[in-house]
Amino acid sequence: MKKKYIAVAAALTVGLLTTAAGCGESGAQTASENISTAADNFEVQRKITGLNTRTGEIVFFAEGRCSVSRENGDLVATCKHGEDDYRKHYYMDATDVFMSVTQLAPINVSEYHTRVIIKPQGLIPDLELKVQL
Repeated sequence: MKKKYIAVAAALTVGLLTTAAGCGESGAQTASENISTAADNFEVQRKITGLNTRTGEIVFFAEGRCSVSRENGDLVATCKHGEDDYRKHYYMDATDVFMSVTQLAPINVSEYHTRVIIKPQGLIPDLELKVQL
């Protein structure tokens, strides 16, 4: 029972902080954050393309429901390929490669309300016990 109260308190705290942080933002900033939140939850269909700037040839191409980030200067795409099938792809930064990430279809987001997603299973960690005899 105590864990439920902690989870509810954490959810309310995050909600209040997010609401307070959202005050004073422009509609475009709020919509942009909401699109990023949707993409991080694999709701946005994207196309990722790498173009060789010297030859004009496409050197890589990926399409799907992907969340994109930067790690050590490299582009990292975490993509959902199926119900329980997630894959992480690294695209190394190179001098002669231009990388583009394009959203393929419009999604419905609010410019007035910041979207907050709280997954209860994320508040209470999974514990894996290993016993050695």
